[in-house]
Amino acid sequence: MFAAVPLLALPVLVYNLVVLTLPGGFKAADASMRLADTLFTIHMTSGAGWAVGLGDLLLAASLVVLFVELLKSTNSRRIAIVNHSLSMVLFIVCLVEFLLLPAFATSVFFLLALMVLLDVLAGFIVTIVAARRDVDFGE
Repeated sequence: MFAAVPLLALPVLVYNLVVLTLPGGFKAADASMRLADTLFTIHMTSGAGWAVGLGDLLLAASLVVLFVELLKSTNSRRIAIVNHSLSMVLFIVCLVEFLLLPAFATSVFFLLALMVLLDVLAGFIVTIVAARRDVDFGE
């Protein structure tokens, strides 16, 4: 049953936890500042410093999770349909949070929600294409 859970729920959950630790919780308007705070700096060979923040790490991890989700969507078992449905529910939750809560009106969360939407679309499209390939229509 764990295969039915959309993995992109993890980055969304991490974002929610980061926002909850802010003073004011979900109503905090300074979530973008917390996500942009530099965690560490990588010194490049050009001499420039690449400042990496929490939002950057969260988006990078989310892209890896999206890749895994896309690989999971190629499966056409019944559990994949449940996964796609739960991904749709996750997208609706992300959309509501983005539109109604000030702490979620950031570019980082918008990109997370966009990844969830792409997971939903890719899952349904891949499942439909795979089902068409499995069904053979006569002449």
